Amino acid sequence: MSKKYSIGVDYGSLSGRAVLVDVENGSILAQAVKDYTHAVMDEYLPDGVTRLGPDWALQHPQDYLEVLEQTIPAVLKESGISKEDVIGLAIDFTACTVLPVDDKGIPLCFHEDLKDNPHAYVKLWKHHAAQDQANRLNAVAKERGESFLQRYGGKISSEWLFPKLMQIAEEAPDIYDRMDRFMEATDWVTMMMTGQERRNSCTAGYKALWSKREGYPPNDFFKALHPKLDHVVEEKLAADIYPLGQKAGELTPEMAGRMGLLPGTAVGIANVDAHVALPAVGITEPGNLLMIMGTSTCDILCGTEEKIVPGMCGVVEDGVLPGYFGYEAGQSCVGDHFDWFVKNCVPKSYQDAAATEGKGIHQYLTEKASKLKVGESGLLALDWWNGNRSVLVDVDLTGLLLGCTLQTKPEEIYRALIEATAFGKNMIIQTFEENGVPINKLFACGGIAYKNPMMMQIYADVCNREIYLSASDQTPALGAAMFGAVAAGREKGGYDSIFDAAKVMGKVKDEYYKPIPENVEAYKQLYAEFKLLHDYFGRGENDVMKRLKKIKADARKA
Repeated sequence: MSKKYSIGVDYGSLSGRAVLVDVENGSILAQAVKDYTHAVMDEYLPDGVTRLGPDWALQHPQDYLEVLEQTIPAVLKESGISKEDVIGLAIDFTACTVLPVDDKGIPLCFHEDLKDNPHAYVKLWKHHAAQDQANRLNAVAKERGESFLQRYGGKISSEWLFPKLMQIAEEAPDIYDRMDRFMEATDWVTMMMTGQERRNSCTAGYKALWSKREGYPPNDFFKALHPKLDHVVEEKLAADIYPLGQKAGELTPEMAGRMGLLPGTAVGIANVDAHVALPAVGITEPGNLLMIMGTSTCDILCGTEEKIVPGMCGVVEDGVLPGYFGYEAGQSCVGDHFDWFVKNCVPKSYQDAAATEGKGIHQYLTEKASKLKVGESGLLALDWWNGNRSVLVDVDLTGLLLGCTLQTKPEEIYRALIEATAFGKNMIIQTFEENGVPINKLFACGGIAYKNPMMMQIYADVCNREIYLSASDQTPALGAAMFGAVAAGREKGGYDSIFDAAKVMGKVKDEYYKPIPENVEAYKQLYAEFKLLHDYFGRGENDVMKRLKKIKADARKA
């Protein structure tokens, strides 16, 4: 019998990546990347005329289909594998990334008369223009004593589904009326491949307030948010939710032809980029927190009980692995944090020096920053350049850098920004543990985890925990491929459960990061100061950040 393979497609914020994986051992034989043609639209629509407001972040669904049509044939060609030996595939996506579609599943932005309407496009996960709607949702839920609110740390984010849907109902009621369904992009792409609508339990649970035991919140709650949301689940969403690890359907002949695969190839229920990564590092038990580190960081952790943790992004039964309660937390700005600094604040002399040495600017700054002792710069930062996801759940918070003098150097600021993200991580860990959810080990995956040893050592020192790295540098895509193998099943050469697949296909590296005792003690002092700033600016004692944002918005309107 010939060897069997599965494909995983990981949809990120700027590109989509496909990997071809050996089902027998989890080895990646080939991978291909397609940058999105339209990237992230945060200033103008593709017409170059329609201007977007502050905090908008849109995408074009055509880009997602192009990923399938280009990357999958590419990995087959590179590997030399026959399409007959590909038994299954699955995808993962950023979330909550949502779009309105018509009764045929066609995105509204594909309609000629709606191409200049921003609300007809995909609202990316980091679309924060629905914050007013999120604030009202939280106020109404709190006033009514809705039980679901505590499952999400007491506050719903503007990044989630219902604030974005409320924004459409209020600002573009014609779009709301015209849409047949409002879908997560991960479910929409899967539907395009199979012809079957199968909404996954992960996005429904973490981003759309759905519970395995209680379902969605009651209809009168949605009606209280906006009259148009009366019967919103029946009219715009779907009551049928499918668990992870199931088969969503099979490739249609049309999509199989466009992707270079066989019709009938098994397609797994869609997933989220962070959550799908957990089994890819071999984690199948509670108490191990995985940091998926990229432009932002998402934290995934499994527990045996449902605990209420302030500021968590959600606790969902079977939301990550069957039989466990899956917890999510995260930080809205990590890789974006450092890129912002490099693009806007690093002098030309540093750029030239890096080029002379044949190094990238991030590597150059990291090498200079690694020579600094803990606390040597006298700097302290808050990592809120894109708001705070956990534990404050407040996108209206902004960044802070304290301690600068005329002697402050770029590498000192660079290190302080890195340390700020580590302090934010420690705040998340402590909040979980203070509320009865133990964390034994830290695991990490994503480009930053592999490229920046200094950063990972800082995290180990600040959090005072060992950190293990995924053996694969494409962890989410590998996780998606694993679920593709599960969708195919053992009879086709795959696996009957994600636990079986994780034992064979999920791995971590042999080497790991261990806390350095003297650094641990030094960082305790800095963290204490970080916590003071965190609570002072983040818990209502001084709302200057929000006042400044309002002044900015008013000035732009004028």
